[in-house]
Amino acid sequence: MSVRTISEAAQLRSAETAQRADRPRQRRMAEPAGSLARASAHLASVELREAATDGHLTFDGIASATERGYEMWDFFGPYTEIISAGAFARTLARVDLDVPLVLGHDQMRRIARTLTGTLQLEEIDEGLHVLAPDLDPADADVAYAAPKLRAGLYDEMSFAFRIVRGQWSPDYTEYRIDEVDLHRGDVAIVGYGANPYTSAALRAAPEDFGRRRRLQLLAHAL
Repeated sequence: MSVRTISEAAQLRSAETAQRADRPRQRRMAEPAGSLARASAHLASVELREAATDGHLTFDGIASATERGYEMWDFFGPYTEIISAGAFARTLARVDLDVPLVLGHDQMRRIARTLTGTLQLEEIDEGLHVLAPDLDPADADVAYAAPKLRAGLYDEMSFAFRIVRGQWSPDYTEYRIDEVDLHRGDVAIVGYGANPYTSAALRAAPEDFGRRRRLQLLAHAL
């Protein structure tokens, strides 16, 4: 099949989609063989500082940038996808939220987890903020990732999720995701993510994230 333009794909999508609230069919980030993904042109900044106390490391990243369009593909061809601000609010309010921080979406390479209190997630102005404040450098996967983060070989993130609500634009060139479900998905350190505006970093000093998280849960309960 020849590579379609975004307008050609939109025309086919419009004819074959029952309603604008339908999810993308065969959603993926990969372009056809022979074309260059534009994500490679957007490099995020990475910072790494040595820990000042026990040698443990803090991972800090943005797993999904909100309100910034990026290219995706479905059955019909390319389209622009946007994660809406507020899309993470309901899923992050779950008291039983179970999301691991992994390498390359490999569930056997977990380095932190919300269920164990070693991973903290919140939505900030930039998007889905990921904080793992106490990574053990003796962990084989942490030891594997740390020098690559220092060298700038890893500087992006991705996340595995389920679309709860979304809608196509009237011309079917853009799909906006209004709500996601992260439970039993993951946030991942990757080479290239679908959204090129993510970032990943290791540093020493954790923020006062726990207090903000407790206030969020309290506000949701009221």
